[in-house]
Amino acid sequence: MLQLFLTYSFSVDWGLKTMRFLEKSRGYLLAEVVGLELFLLVVATALWPQFWRATLFLALANGLLFLILRRRGGEERISVRALDSQALDPTLKIADETLPYLRRGLNPETAVKIAEIIQRIGDVPAVAITDRERILAFLGPGCDRHPPGGGIVTHATKRVIETGEIKVVERRADFECPVKDCVCPLGAAVIVPLKCRGEVVGTVKLYRTEEGPLPRTLVNLAVGIAQILGIQMELAELDRQAQLVTKAQLDALRAQINPHFLFNTLNTIIMFSRTNPDRARRLLIRLASFFRHALKSTGHFTTLREEMECVNTYLVLEKARFGQKLRFVRSIDKTLYDYLVPVLTLQPLVENAIKHGITPKLGPGTVRISVRRQGEEMRVEVADDGVGIPPEIMPKILTPGSASGSGVGLYNVHERLRGLFGEGYGLEIKSEPGKGTTVRFRLPLLREVKEEEGGKVEAQGFDRG
Repeated sequence: MLQLFLTYSFSVDWGLKTMRFLEKSRGYLLAEVVGLELFLLVVATALWPQFWRATLFLALANGLLFLILRRRGGEERISVRALDSQALDPTLKIADETLPYLRRGLNPETAVKIAEIIQRIGDVPAVAITDRERILAFLGPGCDRHPPGGGIVTHATKRVIETGEIKVVERRADFECPVKDCVCPLGAAVIVPLKCRGEVVGTVKLYRTEEGPLPRTLVNLAVGIAQILGIQMELAELDRQAQLVTKAQLDALRAQINPHFLFNTLNTIIMFSRTNPDRARRLLIRLASFFRHALKSTGHFTTLREEMECVNTYLVLEKARFGQKLRFVRSIDKTLYDYLVPVLTLQPLVENAIKHGITPKLGPGTVRISVRRQGEEMRVEVADDGVGIPPEIMPKILTPGSASGSGVGLYNVHERLRGLFGEGYGLEIKSEPGKGTTVRFRLPLLREVKEEEGGKVEAQGFDRG
């Protein structure tokens, strides 16, 4: 009987605690289930004493559940408080708002915008940003003899640039300003080096108008801002270099236009000049048009209409050379003609199909070109019924150095697509020896792109993810 009483008391006590906790934790349904379970167990034990061991076991289990939930609930509350404190961190807010400007580099225009953001969010009287030699931006009360655009004067700032170490100035005299009779309203500052790739590229300075020790929070804010700005500048530099690589790939593609194609076409034109001068003249005009498009020096993009004109010109020239051996079929959605595509994306695929698929084939071959719309994307496909790609070569097709000595190579086009639109884009190749090869790629539907200096491309309305 004592066992029954202890079991009953233990079960009720833990059951009530668990229910109260679950209710406070908004686990109402679970609280009701646990409570009902314990109630039935207590009733069952009262009616059938032989169930007391099962009741004790389940009471202990529910007690353990209570402790686990209580601990987890505490951890969740701590986590929420930590997130709240992070959300209030001004450094993170500053990082979020300054990123779009730092992508354009650190210059007087972007420095002013960044200084405005720091002053507003950091709630500091004055902010200055410099590069290694000049004051790029200065906001707030300050000496008129140190205007933005002028050279760095104070020895304190020069010393930070030289040493790469933070400096806290607590007296006006410690600025070490060589300007005589300079009546400066600023009394103290923290000067933090701005580093990119380990090199000091400038400074960030937060000022107070009163002399005296600076609050630790202000010093930490300055250090955090400098670190964040440094990281953002490094990311912007990496992005710029990636865009330069993309531009270099396009330049390389233009430089690699198959010289054998040029010589073979000229030989064909010379041959027709003897037998069919009018056709030779038309082919020569086509050849000039092809190179004018292929070597167009400005921009990464052209319209699908212009790219297809280049492809059609190329096919006419190759048809003149191969005659009945080469056939081609085009299926183009004309509603897509005014959308933009990267320059020299289709023509290299067609050239690859003719050179490596149709030319080695015994008998005639066909190249099929398809451009269609699927949702908000353009789907492009170039297929041939040529000799196909050997299985041992397939894994290497889209790797560096895969281009043959006389061809352009698919790797270049693949990497340009990924560089312009992101890792999710690029070429998809399927091939079966003796039956042919199909190359596909997709593009976002674009009517406008913004191409900045250095090859940086911003597609309007397109998110690289």
